[in-house]
Amino acid sequence: MTELLDCKIKQRTFIAASPEKVYDTITSAKSWDEFFTTGMELDPQPGGVCSFSWKDWGPDHYTLKVPGKVIEANRPELFVFRWGSEGRETTIRIELTIADKGTVVTLSEDGYKDTPKGRAMILECASGWGEAMTLLKFYMEHGIVYNSAINTASI
Repeated sequence: MTELLDCKIKQRTFIAASPEKVYDTITSAKSWDEFFTTGMELDPQPGGVCSFSWKDWGPDHYTLKVPGKVIEANRPELFVFRWGSEGRETTIRIELTIADKGTVVTLSEDGYKDTPKGRAMILECASGWGEAMTLLKFYMEHGIVYNSAINTASI
């Protein structure tokens, strides 16, 4: 059996919104599709199915669908899910902590295998989750919707 990496991804950001509003946003497929995904599916209850989808995403215009399952859902403090293809699943934990005039969002991901592919994936996902947290912040604080189809159609 392949060993797991002894490190994890950790991203933090402050969002000027209540933990309840942030929680409701991160547990809504419609909201994810407005700031990060295209065609997200999400049943935000423990045992519920989720599927993160991207179409023509980023500079390489990749299309990807990643299945997952909700592990824990405790509004407004914690949302945990596992995602990935069989044998390569990782666990994402999103913790929401009340802060002065808003919420600190802490996202962590672990479970990457200590293989060349696992090490490459942790680097790619670390930058991806950083991008997601920035887009979530801009979406919640400024109403900025990111949709690559809309953004490229106007060029």
